[in-house]
Order: sequence, then structure tokens, then C-alpha cells
Amino acid sequence: MPRSLSSPPFLLLLAATSLGFGGYALLLPVVPLWVARGGAGEFGAGLTTGVLMAVTVGTQLLVPAMLRRVGHRPVLVIGSLLLGLPTPLLVLTADLAPVLAVSAVRGVGFGMATVAGSALVAELVEPSAHGRASARYGYAVGIPQLAFLPAGVAIVDVLGFAGVFLVAGITPVLGALVVAFVRGPRPAGALGGAHRSSGAGTHGGGVPPHPREHRRRLPAAPVLAMLACSTAQGGVITFAPLVAPGARFAVPAALFVTALGALLGRGVAGARADRSGRPGALLPVGTLLAAVGMLGVLCAPLAPAFLVAGAAAVGAGFGLVQNDAMVALFAAAGPLHYGAASAAWNIAYDAGTGLGAAGLGAIAEPFGFVAAFGTTAALLLVVSPVVRRRRPAG
Repeated sequence: MPRSLSSPPFLLLLAATSLGFGGYALLLPVVPLWVARGGAGEFGAGLTTGVLMAVTVGTQLLVPAMLRRVGHRPVLVIGSLLLGLPTPLLVLTADLAPVLAVSAVRGVGFGMATVAGSALVAELVEPSAHGRASARYGYAVGIPQLAFLPAGVAIVDVLGFAGVFLVAGITPVLGALVVAFVRGPRPAGALGGAHRSSGAGTHGGGVPPHPREHRRRLPAAPVLAMLACSTAQGGVITFAPLVAPGARFAVPAALFVTALGALLGRGVAGARADRSGRPGALLPVGTLLAAVGMLGVLCAPLAPAFLVAGAAAVGAGFGLVQNDAMVALFAAAGPLHYGAASAAWNIAYDAGTGLGAAGLGAIAEPFGFVAAFGTTAALLLVVSPVVRRRRPAG
């Protein structure tokens, strides 16, 4: 199987990823708004995303074993279906408990799809192009967010919540259909202790990795940087409609530039990682930029422009961190353990998103959004020097 950036399996993976993340991104700001209008309050609004992410993370811990046993395509298909099929049920009620139940089922699907999808990035493309491949995967994740994060609230105004829930349910199901055409690596059953297939899909030319390759310890810095930046972005996405409720233009603009900044950051980091061979060098830069962005967001009550500018900086900083962290983890894990690296990356991403929603909601309800966003900015400022790269990855 060809392992280039233009190979059909990799391009199909990008298409399926865009469809799946389209349904996910569309609901991120909408479900909190749905339950908030139903009387759940700030904590209840944040809890919808928090439960989604908590179940996602719990599922992601199990996905590497699923990949070993049944392969990538079944995990991607089932995950995409679980993400999409329950979504239209949200229209039945805005009560918190049933919404949380639907969010939990969607979290199982999202956990399966994210780990399987990003593991395939490393499997389907040569290691020398992992930086650019990860950036393109980031585009497949980020372009739907660019379109749907701001569009979700706007579509509610035009079509109502029912229209949003229907679209968000259909797109991951379409993604599952696309996955059927992706020829991925076969599950690894023959290599004792190995994580992934040793066939041609994993090592070009059919040369298997050595079965005695030891499991490598994954570095903590990429995971910590991902967790901190994801917490910031999760807070911005979840609470932008609530922190500036009267700013009809600023809220969708902030959601748009968050996704746009992430796309640009991933592109810069991907090209630099392949050119320099030093993944991880941009982690402190990204976390510092996200910290500056959160300081801007907490000034949103003074002027909506602060919300937009701060959200753009958070997105750009997180984009740098996303790509650099993914490539650094793949390099440290080695080909036999791409699934474990993918799980670590996705867990940090989604745990941070949940923490940014539920945790910041818990701070905001008694103390206000300035305290919540200020706490996140302080966390990022502390993390930035800690994640500085000290030695070459891998």
C-alpha cells in the first residue's frame, strides 16, 4: 500500500474525519446553549461537554486494545455511528439528565473514532512526512470546526435546534460510509506485546518491525501541553455564547477565529517538524500564546473585540501544540505503539476540553468568567516553561 500524503487511503481518512468532526463541532456550542435555555445554568451547560469528554476519555483508554483485536476500520465505523445516530434524540427534551445520557453515548463513539483516526495518520504515511500528515489531519479536523462552530449558533437562529441536531447526526453517519473504502493496516495478533500490524501497511515494502522492540515511555511534555491548551480552548468554545450574550457578531467570529488559528498553527508546526526533525520545540511557544489569548478573553466584558482577538490567539497556540505534540509522541512511541501515542494525544485533548467546560463552569457560576479564564491563563503561564524541549524526541 502506498504511504504518501496523496495515497487514496489517506485522502479517504481525511474525508471521513471531516464528516465525523463536522457533527461533533456543530454541537459543541449548541448543546450547552440548549440546556442553558432549559434552565440548567452555567454549570449544567458546561457539564454537557464535560460528560461527553469524560466518557470519550474513558473509551480512549480501551481503544488501543480494540485496534489490536478488530482493526481500524471497524472501530472507526462503529465510533462514527455512535457519534451520529443518537444525536437527533436531543430534540426531544432540554432536560439535563437525558441530554447527558445522549452525550455519554456520543462520547463512546467519539472516543473510538478519534484514536483510530489519528493512529491511522501514522500508519498510512511514512514517518518522514508525519509532520505534514498530522497537519493535514488537523485540517480535516479543523475545517469543520471553522465552518460549524460559528454556524451552529447561527443555524439555531434560522432552523431551530431541531435542524442543528439533524445535521449533526447525519454527518458522522456519512463518515462511517466513507471509512468502508479505507484500506488500513490489519490488526496485530501475531506479535506478542506489539501494538500494531507488522504487514506492509505498517512498514512499506512488507518489512515487519522487529517483534522484540521494547515499549518506549511516552514523554510527559506533549501530553501536559495538550491538556493545558485544550482546557483553554474548551472554555472558550463552551462559554463564548454566554460570556458575551449580546454580541451577535463577536461570538460567531470568536468561534471562527479559534478554529482558523488552530489550522494555521498546525500548518506552521507540521512544516517545521518535518524540516527540522525536532518535534516538540514549539510546545512552550504554543502554550504561551494560548495564555496571552486567555488574558484577552477575560477582558471580553470590556469590549467584544477582546473576545475575538483572545480566541484567535488561543486557537493559534493550541494549533502549534496539537501538531508538535502529535509528531513528538509518534516519534517517541515508534511504529509498534502508534495506537498508544494516539490514545495519549486524544486523551489529553478531550480531557482538557471537558475540564475547560465543566471545570471552568464550576468556577464561573460562583465567581464569574473573569476568574475562570484568569485561572486558565495562569495555568498556561506555569506550564509553558515546564514543557520546554530538552533533548531530541525519539
